[in-house]
Amino acid sequence: MKILVLGSGAREHAIILALRSEEAEHEIFAAPGNAGIGQNAQLVALDANDPGAVTDFANENHVDLVIVGPEAPLVAGVADAVHERGIPVFGPSRMAAQLEGSKAFAKRIMDAAGVPTGRAVRAATRAEVEAAFDELGAPHVVKADGLAAGKGVIVTSDRDAALAHADEYLSSGAVLVEEFLAGPEVSLFFLSDGDHVLPLSPAQDYKRLLDGDEGPNTGGMGAYSPLPWLDGTFGSEEAFVDEVTRTVAEPVIRQLDAEGTPFIGLLYAGLILTESGVKVIEFNARFGDPETQVVLPRLVDPLSELLLAAASGHLEDLPRPAFADDVAVTVVLASEGYPAAPVTGRALTGLRDAEAIEGVHLAHAATAETDGGLVATGGRVLNVVGVATTFAQARERVYRAVDAIGLDGGQHRTDIAARVSEGL
Repeated sequence: MKILVLGSGAREHAIILALRSEEAEHEIFAAPGNAGIGQNAQLVALDANDPGAVTDFANENHVDLVIVGPEAPLVAGVADAVHERGIPVFGPSRMAAQLEGSKAFAKRIMDAAGVPTGRAVRAATRAEVEAAFDELGAPHVVKADGLAAGKGVIVTSDRDAALAHADEYLSSGAVLVEEFLAGPEVSLFFLSDGDHVLPLSPAQDYKRLLDGDEGPNTGGMGAYSPLPWLDGTFGSEEAFVDEVTRTVAEPVIRQLDAEGTPFIGLLYAGLILTESGVKVIEFNARFGDPETQVVLPRLVDPLSELLLAAASGHLEDLPRPAFADDVAVTVVLASEGYPAAPVTGRALTGLRDAEAIEGVHLAHAATAETDGGLVATGGRVLNVVGVATTFAQARERVYRAVDAIGLDGGQHRTDIAARVSEGL
């Protein structure tokens, strides 16, 4: 197939690497991509957020499938424009993408669908935020209502810090003040064709910058998959996935379809396992980052067939996707100053040595090629991914690879998948 992947991060690189691992040889375009993606796909100087430009390129180059990676093109209506030209596109419409683009919209859909989630209050002024704090109590959970690249959330018992966070986003819109939910978090992806859903394998990510879940929220500093500890609560990972499919994914997809906004693409359910059961923290309308980097390397079935079936409305013709017994761990290497003020332009070294380690590969998040070699161009720079038969082995490989990479001022967490590796 001819496939166009929109985006420039490690998530998109992971998608392209999965496509390249298939027996079929695809012609893959990436817009705009990055230096690492350029090793596996033909880079296109194209504005991924421009519906007309994307549609014209796909039409002129006879693209068979468009895959929308990040959230911004979805909210900009890129999938709508591509779909209107009759080209299969894996990514929801602008209206359906509000499931991620507006936290208030997502809460309304969940309420209408009967999906378990925490209480939430939409607040447009500081006074309304303070009233919500009084109603819901501490710890305080404040979320930007719109897109915030994974960093628009604060969870804190410090009322002043929570108010300051709310003030930052109230200047451009409303915020949601939510009930604090306690328990382990799980990310679970679902493929949807608007009527049917197929689940992928769950993962757990690490949002905080520092070891021990300290420091500010980030776009994600690491992840692992599968989650063997689910067996203790649900009997098996499969039983957990079945429950979430039945109580979360299917009701939401039915509700969106009933409202005339069918969801075609990747439904990302951010879940929390509370004492009173599984509840939804939030939805995203695209593959998660960095969870994609550990879920797709374990996928047995061809990713291209799954995504094309979803984009074409034929998921019911496919069995539930299968995953290898191997485990996967990813550690994010970030620039100095991330997430507040990342320092960019610094040289990267040792990448070949890292990739020479058995079971290790790299997903580039923010890199560029210069005359002097590769440099970091953003906050999260690389995902180092290790695949092995055990978590202990995967972690050993990943951290050996991280140690082989040089980035002046670079930072990473050292505790990714540590507890699951120790059987805790």
